Amino acid sequence: MSTLIKTAEEIDKMRVAGRLAAEVLTMIGEHVKVGVSTETLNQICHDYIVNVQGSIPAPLNYRGFPKSICTSVNQVICHGIPSEKKILKDGDIINVDVTVIKDGYHGDTSKMFFVGQPSILAQRLVRVTQECLYKSLALVRPGCTLGDIGAVIQQHAQANRYSVVREYCGHGIGKVFHEEPQILHYGKAGEGMALQAGMTFTIEPMINAGTHHTKLLPDEWTVVTKDHKLSAQWEHTILVTETGVEILTARPEEDFSFLTGRAA
Repeated sequence: MSTLIKTAEEIDKMRVAGRLAAEVLTMIGEHVKVGVSTETLNQICHDYIVNVQGSIPAPLNYRGFPKSICTSVNQVICHGIPSEKKILKDGDIINVDVTVIKDGYHGDTSKMFFVGQPSILAQRLVRVTQECLYKSLALVRPGCTLGDIGAVIQQHAQANRYSVVREYCGHGIGKVFHEEPQILHYGKAGEGMALQAGMTFTIEPMINAGTHHTKLLPDEWTVVTKDHKLSAQWEHTILVTETGVEILTARPEEDFSFLTGRAA
């Protein structure tokens, strides 16, 4: 358990890494538009992370991953590989997933973007998925269990007739990209590990418009919905504080007033 609790010095470094990751997502927004390839987005992010931030893009060469960000379009759930051949079209939805390493520590975050004019169905899926993330963030405090987090996400998704991806989950994070604990996005309230102040981890619900079933493509990275229906995801790296939660990858456009009184 002691390895899961970060020191004050480690937390300061996590704050920096988280802020930098959030800045990449803020920067890339204006470039997400019709006619742009996902490889172009990858190159812009790579150059910004390396040359402007003086940081390292964590996904590049991680277990053989060939690019600096993940770009997951429409029915792609996660780990989409940027490609010159993947050109964004009007109505697409895309998740851009960024992880930076600064001074040895990781900041991991993702955001959904609309390309052109999305359908009402796509807009609703993206909104509900973000609500799933925010409802889980509102629970985080010492004593909250991992089951509490999973349950509130699952309940909100299913109440909206969506399904939760089960094979992929959030994770502890720090010096190591993926460490314990695993943060499942489904479960039963009151079950699992109780949170303690000083823990840092991601919550990153992947919500499908259809069934929860997934398929791994032959590239051994790209995960898609088995029924080819849309999927959405939002992700933040967070710190459990003595009184609640601190969102280490918060962006300026986000309203976390619902955390007032608990957020550090």
